[in-house]
Amino acid sequence: MKIEVTAQKRELQGTGASRRLRRVGKVPGIIYGGDRGPVNIELDHKDLYHNLSREAFHASILTLNLDGRAEQVLLRAFNMHPFKARVQHVDFQRVSKDKKIHMKVPLHFINAEVSPGVKEQGGVANHVLNDLDITCLPDDLPEFIEVDLGNLTVGNSIHVRDLALPKGVEPVLHRTENPVVATVILPALVTEEEEVAAAAPAAGEVPTTEQGAKPEEAAGGEDKGK
Repeated sequence: MKIEVTAQKRELQGTGASRRLRRVGKVPGIIYGGDRGPVNIELDHKDLYHNLSREAFHASILTLNLDGRAEQVLLRAFNMHPFKARVQHVDFQRVSKDKKIHMKVPLHFINAEVSPGVKEQGGVANHVLNDLDITCLPDDLPEFIEVDLGNLTVGNSIHVRDLALPKGVEPVLHRTENPVVATVILPALVTEEEEVAAAAPAAGEVPTTEQGAKPEEAAGGEDKGK
C-alpha cells in the first residue's frame, strides 16, 4: 500500500513558532537520517491525524512530498497533547533502499475459531504479543505478519521462531530468545464458577458436616441424650 504525506519546510523554530503553527491547524515536525541533514517541516493536522489512525501508516515506507520533492521515510515518533486529540510533533526518518531498517510490525491472528483448543476444548486465544520487532530491507517490509492459530490446542503456544516470516524478514532476537506469541488457555472465570457450582449443595439438599451429620444433629446431639 502506497501512502503519501505532504509537507512544507518550516522556517521559523522555537516554542512560540510551534504554538502559532498549531493554532492554524499545522503540526511541526522533522525529517532526519540518510545522507542529508535534518529538515524542519510542517504538516496539515487533519491529514496527519487521519493517517495516524491507520495501522499501515505506522509500519510502511511512506512517500513524503516536501516542496515538490519525494522522499522515502518511516514514521519514527509522534507526540500527542496530554488530553486533547491533537498531534503536537512528528518525526520521520529517511530510508535507503540498500540499508536494512529496524521496525515494529503488527501481528494479525487468524483461524483461532477453528483451532482444536477453541472449537473442541472450550479455550480462548491469548495474544501475548501484538507486534514484532523485525529487520529487513525497505522493499521487503511487510505491512503485517500473519499468525495462524489453526492447530493450537489448550496449553500449547506459538513462539516467534515458529512464525512463517516473509522473504528477507528476520526477527530481532537475542541468541537463545524465543518469546511466546500466542497460546490457547481455558478461561479462568469459567473454571472458577464450575468449581464453586460443584462444591455448592443441590437445590433441596441439606448441607452436612464433614462427618456426615446434619448441622442441627451435630449441634444438639448431646442434649437429646439427657
